Amino acid sequence: MTLPSHTFLKTYPALFEPLPAHATFKFSIKDLFDVAGEVTTAGSKVLLGAAPAKIDAIAVTRLKAAGGIAVGRTNMSEFAFSGVGWNPHYGTPVNPSGERVTGGSSSGAAASVASGLADIGLGSDTGGSLRIPAALCGLVGFKSTARLVPTTGALPLSPTLDTIGAITRNVATALQAHEILAARTVVRNNKPLSDYRVAIVDNVLTDGMEAGVADTWHKGLQALKNKGLQIEHIQLPELAEIAEINKTGGFSPVESYLWHKDLIATREADYDPRVAKRILLGKAANELDYLRLIQCRNDWITRVTAKLANFDAVLSPTVPIMAPTIASIQSDDVEFFRVNALLLRNPSIVNLLDGCAIALPPNLMLWHAALRDDTILNLALRCEEALTA
Repeated sequence: MTLPSHTFLKTYPALFEPLPAHATFKFSIKDLFDVAGEVTTAGSKVLLGAAPAKIDAIAVTRLKAAGGIAVGRTNMSEFAFSGVGWNPHYGTPVNPSGERVTGGSSSGAAASVASGLADIGLGSDTGGSLRIPAALCGLVGFKSTARLVPTTGALPLSPTLDTIGAITRNVATALQAHEILAARTVVRNNKPLSDYRVAIVDNVLTDGMEAGVADTWHKGLQALKNKGLQIEHIQLPELAEIAEINKTGGFSPVESYLWHKDLIATREADYDPRVAKRILLGKAANELDYLRLIQCRNDWITRVTAKLANFDAVLSPTVPIMAPTIASIQSDDVEFFRVNALLLRNPSIVNLLDGCAIALPPNLMLWHAALRDDTILNLALRCEEALTA
């Protein structure tokens, strides 16, 4: 499939209207969700011979019940284990700006929405897998508080961090998609942008931005300031603790290894080597390591949540780099893992926090701690209006 040519981080103003109530809409399904009668391969060759699913995943069921028409499965990073979107088995989805990655792991979900094939790209987010593709493709990606949307029928990466959500062209549709997936009504308000107070963290989150990304970030920030958004710069030294918390690899390798251990013991050669390498990091973890990880995370969440309590949101760049070319990461493992770490750096903080976040053009991420979803969505609507006025 050849996607239309768009500039990096381009918005799609023709689709800033929400989906009409009770109308049909098109949605794509990331290949880690069960669809009755189909094999869920999660972008891998390893599961090609698995039994077809007997019933749809809950997320798929809810979208269909709301009037959604499934247009097909979308490709993804194998087993959702990459923020780049690379897949050596079935090809790597192409960014609307050209021969660049879409970001992952919901890579095909973003391509389906950017190309107009779908209104909603159903996906998942364990460390940024909705928000990274949204940022690299000029779309909107909303990661709710994880507990709000059931993961039943979705192949896990890390049950502690996995979140079900959607990629869309605008915030209004993201809000509607969340209401469908979470079976809840978002409490809306008409507060002006000037009533919101947000924090910008001056350590880590804005480090190492490429020149083009930094320019986009500062222009977007200025536009929001001009429309009255209250902004306060803060330091969040707790971000420096993340490396120590995750020193044994974090939740994803440990929890994914438990799921994969029998398969990878006999079929490792059929895995993407980059994915197998990360899964196998969890092999050496023991129960004490895992319990320490849970304890450290819970303590960290408590302290960070308290630091942010007086703000409506944190505003940061979603990613610090532009979408790399597919060629640049195809055969260079060092470059692949460098890019992967940079793309995951900012979004994964929200997953560790058990928080909620939305990525919206141009490369802006609004986020906060758990169950601040409605504030984030309402603020995102006001920001989108200000940025597209």
